[in-house]
Amino acid sequence: MNDNATASTLRRHEKYDHLIAAAKGQQAVATAVAHPCDETSLRGAVEAGEAGLIKPILVGPKSKIAAVAKEFSLDLGEIVDVPHSQAAAEKAVELVRTGKADLLMKGSLHTDELLSAVMNRETGLRTGRRVSHVFVMDVPGHAQTLFITDAAVNIAPDLVSKRDIVQNAIDLYTGLGLGTPKVAILSAVETVTPTIPSTIEAAALCKMADRGQITGGELDGPLAFDNAISLEAARIKRIKSPVAGQAQILVVPDLEAGNMLAKNLTFLSHADAAGIVLGARVPIILTSRADSVATRMASCAVAALYRRSQMAKQPIQA
Repeated sequence: MNDNATASTLRRHEKYDHLIAAAKGQQAVATAVAHPCDETSLRGAVEAGEAGLIKPILVGPKSKIAAVAKEFSLDLGEIVDVPHSQAAAEKAVELVRTGKADLLMKGSLHTDELLSAVMNRETGLRTGRRVSHVFVMDVPGHAQTLFITDAAVNIAPDLVSKRDIVQNAIDLYTGLGLGTPKVAILSAVETVTPTIPSTIEAAALCKMADRGQITGGELDGPLAFDNAISLEAARIKRIKSPVAGQAQILVVPDLEAGNMLAKNLTFLSHADAAGIVLGARVPIILTSRADSVATRMASCAVAALYRRSQMAKQPIQA
C-alpha cells in the first residue's frame, strides 16, 4: 500500500471517530433494540453496548436471540421475550413510552414494521413533527461531515413536510454540537425554474427560514449538487452565497434522488452512511445489513449524543 492510500485509510473514519469518542464520554443511553434476530443486528447492538455508547435492551423471541448469540459468540445482556417481530416493535416502543428506554434501535425486522409501531396514534411515539431520515455521511477526501435528507422515509414530500425535514436535520446538527449548519436545498439547477417544481419549493423554504418558520441554520437554494459542495463550481457559476460550495446539510427533492446520491457516495466514493430517524419522541437508530462496524457505531453515537442534548433541554411534547 502506498503512502497516499495509507493516509486515505487512516482518514476515512476520522469524522466518525470524533462522534464516537464524544459519545463514549457520556453515560450510555438505554436503548430498546427491536427484534435483533440475526448476526448483523445483534452484533451491532452488543458491540455498541460494549463500547459504552448504548445500554441495549434486546426485545424479541428469547430463543432466537440466544441461538444467534451462541452461534457467533456474542455476550447477551437484558432480553425482553416476545413472540415475533410485530410484538417486538410494539414492546420496544412501549419501553420508550414508559421511560424504560431513551432510544429505539431497529433490529432485523423491516423498517416499515418498526415505524408503524412508532406512528401509532394511540400507543406510538408521534410528535407534531413529520418523521424523517438523515444519513450522516463520512466521505473520504471531503472535509465536511455531510448530512443527506430525506433518502429513506418520505418518498415525495410536499412543502410542509420538507419544512419539518429541514428542521429535523438542523436540530440534529446543532444538537451534536457542530454549530450552525449551512443547508443546501438541492435541485438539478441553481435558478428558480417554473418547469422544475423542486426549485420553487427550494426558494420557498429559504423564504420560510427568512420569516422564522425554519430556525437554526443558514439556507440557500435551489442549488445543484456541484455548486452546493464545491467552492470552485460555485465561483464558476458566479453564485454568491454563504452556503454555496460549503454546504453541510443537503436536502434532496425526493427519496429517489436522495437514495441515489447516498448510494453513489457509498459505493463510488467509499463513504460510510450512518442512519437516524428524527421527528419522533426519541431518535431511532436505523442500521442495514450492509453497514460496516464503523457505520453501526456511528449511528449509535449520533443517536446517543443527540438524545443527551434533547434530555438536557425541555422534553419534546407530543
